[in-house]
Amino acid sequence: MSFAKRYKLYFFIAASSTILLALFAILTPYILINTVDDYILTKDKQGLLDYTLLMLGVLLVEVVLQFTFIYFANWVGQHIIRDIRAKIFRHILAFKMSYFDKNSVGKLVTRVVSDIETIAAFFSNGVFTIVSDILKMAAVTVIMFVLNWKLALITLLILPILIYATKRFQVAIKATFQEVRNQVANLNSFVQERVTGMKIVQLFNREKIEYQNFVEINEKHKKAHIKTIWYYSVFFPIAEILSSVGIGLIVWFGGGQAIQNSGITVGMIMGFISYAQMLFRPLRQIADKFNQLQMGIVAGERVFGVLDTQSFISKEGSVEAKNVRGDIKFEDVKFSYIRGEEVLRGISFEANKGQTIALVGATGAGKSTIISLINRFYEIDSGKISVDGVAIDEYTVESLRSQIAIVLQDVFLFSDTIFNNITLKDKSISLEQVKNAAKQIGIHDFIMSLPGNYHYNVKERGVMLSSGQRQLIAFLRAYVSNPSILILDEATSSVDAYAEQLIQYATDTITKGRTSIIIAHRLATIKKADTIIVMDKGKIVEKGTHSKLLQKENGYYRNLYEKQFQLEKAS
Repeated sequence: MSFAKRYKLYFFIAASSTILLALFAILTPYILINTVDDYILTKDKQGLLDYTLLMLGVLLVEVVLQFTFIYFANWVGQHIIRDIRAKIFRHILAFKMSYFDKNSVGKLVTRVVSDIETIAAFFSNGVFTIVSDILKMAAVTVIMFVLNWKLALITLLILPILIYATKRFQVAIKATFQEVRNQVANLNSFVQERVTGMKIVQLFNREKIEYQNFVEINEKHKKAHIKTIWYYSVFFPIAEILSSVGIGLIVWFGGGQAIQNSGITVGMIMGFISYAQMLFRPLRQIADKFNQLQMGIVAGERVFGVLDTQSFISKEGSVEAKNVRGDIKFEDVKFSYIRGEEVLRGISFEANKGQTIALVGATGAGKSTIISLINRFYEIDSGKISVDGVAIDEYTVESLRSQIAIVLQDVFLFSDTIFNNITLKDKSISLEQVKNAAKQIGIHDFIMSLPGNYHYNVKERGVMLSSGQRQLIAFLRAYVSNPSILILDEATSSVDAYAEQLIQYATDTITKGRTSIIIAHRLATIKKADTIIVMDKGKIVEKGTHSKLLQKENGYYRNLYEKQFQLEKAS
């Protein structure tokens, strides 16, 4: 409700329409009572015409109020969910990588999209309608007691039973709705993962297995929905029967009193039947509206659960990283993804401005972790990482990352043009700048050979390009950002010989004059590095130039290099 404060005027219009609707709703039966008793039974045609026109006027006012209520209640709801969606997405953008390591993408998509749509129904079909119905029921009850307290009591006889049934229905349906939302999230998560990994599914002939898994999840989803349908199927017939019994009691008691001339008229009986329907119908519908409310609350709990998650960088510095030279220093850095299971065990090294540092070692040695820590994707357990002599946690995260460019092994491209994937829609970078940069690193001709060249749409995750071509686009993206620190993570792996030549030329070009950290399995690509750091099980085991490391008898790097050289020679 705090999100509604920005829209006080429209909220007030919707709320006012709700109150006026409740008041105008009780006028029509009251006019009907007077019309029947005073003009139909007395055969007064003029009075009948006047009251009929009065009823028409009240009806027209109700139509206007209904329009105002529906439009502005939905208007407020849609604006609120737009604000919540924007807030949750901005919140997610600031999360640490560890949050995404532990949470399914499909479930996050469910929170941002369908759960928030459910919150919209909280306003449009939930809270406003419930308030309107409760006000209408209160007004109807008061007017019935004013007209005839005996008939009012008869009408209200079945109300406790109906309220009890509604309450039981509400409690039961809340649990089933929670299960429905869980199954929706599971379904979204499963489909998202399988569609993203469709190549693996088909490569390993897992179509039948994954289809069977989908059938099982889909079945659970269906059962959860059928459970809600079951409660609806039981409740609404019971509510309808009870309402009919209430109207029957009015006709029986009121008719008997009218025959005896005990102060109850035919018009009053007709009016009370209308009032009874106005009393019972909202009560039946209120259960359904409570479901909308319950679904909104359940969805709200999930959405605000994400909003309440504090998975941010614990210390946001105040120093702006500008004109960074690129001096990097690790001092006894220790880090673990899971507490008690260290991945880095006291790492210390330096990289001065313009130097190229290469990290080598077996898979899981901790090379990629070092890159993540420089970018502050994760917090270190102990030690210190500094850039230009300033601890990285003293820099603002945004300014620090603006000084660093990374080319990853698995390049991610958005479903957009090559130009937009390079600039990431940074308006300060022109097409001419991108073309000049592409020429400098030797990939302009490759881009111009594509249909639409720089405006070629690479589709989702860049599927229209080969892995080598995606790597080249990533190099250009890094180059145009003009970073002080460049990081290349396995940038020449899984590419053909021609692409490797282009990448090697691009590497030589973009590393000039800036501090570079290169992770490579192919040791031939890092011979020119100023320092090669050899890692094993989270520790630095060797450090030096390519030539010096090869001189070490039984050295880790030498053994690694010789094995790789022999494999390449054999192939």
